[in-house]
Amino acid sequence: VMKILIVEDNDRLRKSLTDYLLDEGFIVDSADNGMEALHMGMNNNYNLILLDVMLPSLCGWDVLTALRNAGKTMPILMLSARDKVEGQLQSINMGANDYITKPFEMTELVARIRAAICPEDDKSKTEIRIGALTLNTATKMVYLNGKQVDLLPLEYSLLEMLMQSRNQVVTKFTIMQRLFDPDDDSASITLDAQMFMLRQKFGNNRIQSRSGMGYQVVALGYDMAS
Repeated sequence: VMKILIVEDNDRLRKSLTDYLLDEGFIVDSADNGMEALHMGMNNNYNLILLDVMLPSLCGWDVLTALRNAGKTMPILMLSARDKVEGQLQSINMGANDYITKPFEMTELVARIRAAICPEDDKSKTEIRIGALTLNTATKMVYLNGKQVDLLPLEYSLLEMLMQSRNQVVTKFTIMQRLFDPDDDSASITLDAQMFMLRQKFGNNRIQSRSGMGYQVVALGYDMAS
């Protein structure tokens, strides 16, 4: 049975979430402020934490940072009424597994909770392999020919997005919508710079541009022999 901590200062929403997740078969604890959430997260083994961004006493991002700095690896899903790309990026870069914008459908929330709770030994769900390139979505580690490659947070997010699409081309528009602020005039330049850095680390041939369409990670012929 999976145990979840809900951290939400809105009493009505917290109760609704608790009741719904209990009906879905989860064990549920709850907290209404950041300090209480941090204490509970540090002293309990939760399978997942549902963490609001705006909280009394300590904001959700501070709680997230403290838990990750303490070595806590459970999935953490951020909740926020702010539908801003910057907030989503900040959450992911700080170690969150997902970012859910209010209002949301309970069925979608449960689906994303179940997707985030993944057995550590079930590599078929956490590892993406394309040729000699392996990406683990649980540990956020990337390997080329079995050797770990260090990536900056935005580089990792971009590579994960490309690899999750596997054999499909990911358009530049889609990347801009999901990883950047579309209103930022420098976003396109930033994307080009990130793509350049990825190719420096993995090779130009491995991350290919599809003219007029977008980008795709491909397996190389010599990968089969490695």
